[in-house]
Amino acid sequence: MNAEHLSAVLGTMAGFCTTAAFVPQLVKIWRQGGRDLSYGMLSLYLVGVLLWFWYGLLLHAQAVVLANLVTAILIAIATGLKAWTAKRDFGKAVMGEVGVGD
Repeated sequence: MNAEHLSAVLGTMAGFCTTAAFVPQLVKIWRQGGRDLSYGMLSLYLVGVLLWFWYGLLLHAQAVVLANLVTAILIAIATGLKAWTAKRDFGKAVMGEVGVGD
């Protein structure tokens, strides 16, 4: 295996791992809400991922581009879920279905 091929394999594996690591967070937000995540963190994370995406485009690094594109989509979903679950939980609290602290 030459260095270029090894580099591509390592980049793809690293991108898969770091991107897939965010999926359990989405499941947790869906089930428990996103109260523990700040919009500031999600925004800064998204900016960083988009900068990596741009960097990958400049270098023509397919693994970097793909991993960061997928991660940006997951961050956008997480942000939307955080907002949606906050609205859902507020509606339940108003209707008396659950306590505000639940």
